[in-house]
Amino acid sequence: MATVTQDGDGCLIRLKVVPGSSRDALAGVLGDRLKVKVAAAPEGGKANKAVCILLASVFDVKPRDVSIIAGATSPEKTAHIKGVTVEQVRQALKQSADQG
Repeated sequence: MATVTQDGDGCLIRLKVVPGSSRDALAGVLGDRLKVKVAAAPEGGKANKAVCILLASVFDVKPRDVSIIAGATSPEKTAHIKGVTVEQVRQALKQSADQG
């Protein structure tokens, strides 16, 4: 399972982001990171914004509750999702994998 840790009022998730993909989607676990594909280009923060929107949708929170806190210019990022627990994140990832 991707590294998910509780952090104050939310969770931290370690990501491997692949920008310029054909669609926005969770693509499973790669090592200790959740692989996330986004169609947006890695320029001007577009890919980071797309990641935040995708994660907000998956975890049923508002996009403003998701932020990239590390790795803004790197494919390896850490996202903070406010208002969710580790168990909620794991359950949502499991459901997402079952649907995919």
